[in-house]
Amino acid sequence: MSDRYHLAIVGAGPAGLSAAGRAAYYDAVNGATTPSYVLLEGFSTFAKTIQKYQKGKHVMDEPGFLDLRSELGFTAGKREQILASWQQSLEAGINIRYDSEVVAIDGEKGSFRLGLQSGDVIEAEHIVFSIGTQGNPRALGVSGDAESDFVRYTLDDPADFKDETIIVVGAGDAAIENAIALSDYNKVFIINRRNEFSRAKDGNLNAVLAAINDKNRGFYCRYESSVAGLELPACSGQLGALILNTPSGEERIECHRIIARLGTVPPRKFVESCSIEISSPSMEAVPDVDRHYQSNVPGLYIIGALAGYPLIKQAMNQGYDVIEFIHGKNTKPADYPLLQGQFSGLPYVMDAEDVLDLYQQRVPMFRRMNPLAFRELIIESRIIVSLPPSELAQAAPSGDHSTHFVAAGEPLYRHGEFSTSFYTLVEGEVQLQLEQDGPWHTIKPGQFFGEMSLISGRPRQGDAVVSQDSILIETPRRIMVKLMNSNEEVRSGIDRVFVMRALQAAFRPQLSLDELAAIAGRVETCQFKAGEVLFSEGEEGECLHLIRSGTVMLTRGGANMVVAQSHSGELVGQLALMGTPKRADSATAAVRTETVLLRRPEFLTLVNSQPEHVATLQSRLSDTLQKSNAMASQPQAARAIGFLMAEGLGEATNALVIDETLCVGCDNCERACAETHNGISRLNRQSGASMAGLHVPVSCRHCELPHCMKDCPPDAIRRTANGEVFISDSCIGCGNCETNCPYGAIKLSYQAPKKPGLLSWLLFGLGSGPGEPEHFKPSAAAQDAGKKAVKCDACMGRSGGPACVQACPTGAALRLSPNQFAQLVEGR
Repeated sequence: MSDRYHLAIVGAGPAGLSAAGRAAYYDAVNGATTPSYVLLEGFSTFAKTIQKYQKGKHVMDEPGFLDLRSELGFTAGKREQILASWQQSLEAGINIRYDSEVVAIDGEKGSFRLGLQSGDVIEAEHIVFSIGTQGNPRALGVSGDAESDFVRYTLDDPADFKDETIIVVGAGDAAIENAIALSDYNKVFIINRRNEFSRAKDGNLNAVLAAINDKNRGFYCRYESSVAGLELPACSGQLGALILNTPSGEERIECHRIIARLGTVPPRKFVESCSIEISSPSMEAVPDVDRHYQSNVPGLYIIGALAGYPLIKQAMNQGYDVIEFIHGKNTKPADYPLLQGQFSGLPYVMDAEDVLDLYQQRVPMFRRMNPLAFRELIIESRIIVSLPPSELAQAAPSGDHSTHFVAAGEPLYRHGEFSTSFYTLVEGEVQLQLEQDGPWHTIKPGQFFGEMSLISGRPRQGDAVVSQDSILIETPRRIMVKLMNSNEEVRSGIDRVFVMRALQAAFRPQLSLDELAAIAGRVETCQFKAGEVLFSEGEEGECLHLIRSGTVMLTRGGANMVVAQSHSGELVGQLALMGTPKRADSATAAVRTETVLLRRPEFLTLVNSQPEHVATLQSRLSDTLQKSNAMASQPQAARAIGFLMAEGLGEATNALVIDETLCVGCDNCERACAETHNGISRLNRQSGASMAGLHVPVSCRHCELPHCMKDCPPDAIRRTANGEVFISDSCIGCGNCETNCPYGAIKLSYQAPKKPGLLSWLLFGLGSGPGEPEHFKPSAAAQDAGKKAVKCDACMGRSGGPACVQACPTGAALRLSPNQFAQLVEGR
């Protein structure tokens, strides 16, 4: 005999508890004498994932822009308080069965059968899956990674460990929280395979950056590092080690134990055994659901982490919403008003949910996304509608969550601008250039652009002009980075288009998109650490490199004899395929660099399809050879370029270099900097390295991909269209930019008091005079406001240009891009 219900909810996590609470509400409203639903939990307690959180953990209630919809309460607080509140709700009347693990489901809407581990059977008309993914932790993936006392995949109480060296592997919220809690009594390393904490909630991002920057805490981060191997302890109590691949090479860290928090994977085998489809082969893929969380199986709904979004508040809202839908209510989701605002200026009247469905189906990249992740992307993006110039003045002003209007026929961006927004075209057309003065390409609905600068950090190449009545989605870089890091299908799709367009820009091939895509599928993407060799002088070459990001040095006759530099979008090694196969130079990554490796067969296919462009390629190669040969004939100049590259100027876009043969040490540059920036200089002339009369002082280089921008919690570090990197007023003084800058170009400082006027200085001796250094004591208000980050902004907007350069009486101070370094050293 089996029990029969209108609804069976599987899993008593936040989503399942909220769904059960709403189902209980309807039972009370309808005066039901017996429960119409059952909440099935496979363990002996509810919310087992939160029960396993470390003791005293602060549980956040993000996203902050959403209101909570649930019969159960939930606000940010300690784990114990939240669990106690939910326990009260359960005791108030929720029909829950513990130790009731569901192992099989069959049937159809109206007559499902759920088989339990105990052998019991539950019959239900509808099923809500809220089982989560936490029971399937991702392993380290190297020999010896089985769970043990040395390698752990969960952490109950951080206070159990004291005076140890502990490595936490992972960059998500759980990893951050574990690492911070452990660092109260231990030395902790946190390992992040990315260059920023793109998946962390805002609160955890702030916390981990504060810990990294706290010089009194034994807390260290290894960015862009992956696990290469383990050395297990010889016996209990002894040290083992973790072997890492880092940007600077292999690193071995001895430790007492490793806490691996690499996320979880869906229980795919069980899900698919219930006839639920998961269309992507990725192990991280979640089931496909519609806007009402219904899977491909009618009557079977999926909410919470298994639906692709693990945030507690969102899961609880989904639990509420799915019960509303099952009971025939047309309740709009909590984020509906935000979406309605996003679409408010569209030239047609449609419900926001219908617009979401339309846009997700219209754009192939969006179809690869979970609908819930797509909702977040739209909320964080900006909808752009192009209007005729005559109508633009009458358009409503744009707000944070409203449609943005632009004039048709005007560029969305221009050649040479520094911007990293990613654009997706939904309707209309965009005319796109892939290089300055290059041919125009038509972008059609469903296609995207802007990926070149997003990935490389280089300024825009060519213009992008929008036609009338076009609709675009403009997504900020940080959201795209988060999406690409979490969705391998999206990342690979963007990478493929990047390669195709890079090939189009370099070779202008007359090939169909299918033929070009076939070539893009055969080329190889390579990564090189700073100092790593792409190819060596004298070897036979059968390939060239198209630089995707970073800088490559060409050296001849020695590692410090730099005869040329090549940057993103440029070719390296093409002489081997267009002339003599023997390499004339060695190619070395000046900074961390990615390239697209192109072998001879693919190269010949590209150039043979467009013979008219061969002359241009030959001319560019000839210019390169002439410049490199000229530099090779001047060993002192070549060594000078090598020095500048060694100082990291290969990733600079605007670096300050001082010619010591002209410098008289007057320090007018520093004084002018201070006078221009409220009494605080952003330049340290005396510090920095020198060689052969060239000096690289400590000053911002305005890097292609600025290190300081990584993980800025308030997004305070910005870049102008001209390339200047500056700090906005939203800085909170966390110090993360200071830590991340490898060149010491950022410092934290109190706001300087306003200087007395010239007459006060002349008549009464108040303050320091023009050009004199300001030694100030911060005011009480400045101390209350705290220190804020200070860095060179290249005097953006100043009519005379950088003050340091303008104030130099001898012309010794120069601000240069890497393309100008050769001119500098050759002219000396």
